[in-house]
Amino acid sequence: MPWVLSSQVDHLSSSPSQRECERTAFSFYCAVREALPVWLLEDMRSMEVLVWEDGQPRPFLPSEALLYALVHDHQDYARYLLTRYSVSALRAPRCSFCCCRSSGSPHLSVAVRYDRLAILGMMVEALKDCDTQSEWFHFLDSCGGCSHVADSEKTAVQLAVELSRPDCLLLLLVHGARPHGLDAALQRLVSCDPSERRQAQRCLDFLLLFLPKPLAPQRLQGEPQRWQSILGTEVFNWLCGLAPPPLLLQALRCLARSGPDRINELPSFLQPHSWQ
Repeated sequence: MPWVLSSQVDHLSSSPSQRECERTAFSFYCAVREALPVWLLEDMRSMEVLVWEDGQPRPFLPSEALLYALVHDHQDYARYLLTRYSVSALRAPRCSFCCCRSSGSPHLSVAVRYDRLAILGMMVEALKDCDTQSEWFHFLDSCGGCSHVADSEKTAVQLAVELSRPDCLLLLLVHGARPHGLDAALQRLVSCDPSERRQAQRCLDFLLLFLPKPLAPQRLQGEPQRWQSILGTEVFNWLCGLAPPPLLLQALRCLARSGPDRINELPSFLQPHSWQ
């Protein structure tokens, strides 16, 4: 699986039955990659594809199929799985290497990693079917799964900041994900290539829009003149607790919470970077 760490790829099957399960799973992976029709993929998943677990085969879960749809951007299949199975399609599958079931779900992080904005939007909409608000926030703010999984120690928001995926980040924040990662966003802004600076700047801007209160990372206090020139005097003073937020930032806060499209449709002179 592409989201599994490369160090685990050398894992060898121990029995013909287990190898047969792997063969069917790989055939299904190829079928999703070829963007075969949804009805055919679902027939394959429910009747042909098997996974080896606890010494015996079991059917391939919708949550596992959704990971394949994410990797290959099969939007029709992702839409079907989320419509048919709702939140259960986002529950973390059991790890085939350590046989544990993670408390987090990898789906949001995989969507960010592969920049699947359309499917990410479908997934956060599906979270509205969560039984409780705590379950909703658990999906949004949990890390990406067990230690065998790439990006396992990062939330989807942290990964969006690290990879400079501003559209994914805004979508997550609008739907209630916590705006953590400010320090990483600042570091990314000054360390990225010039070609990536605009995307990194947008990520920082969006985090600032959703911060519940000013929070000055240690790096700001260590190099105040440098960061004041990068962030602008008003934003720097606000983060350090020395001044109220700029008026434009306050106005954009209200607009951002009404949906990601509202911010993206603004003219350039009203985009978040304009307050600096």
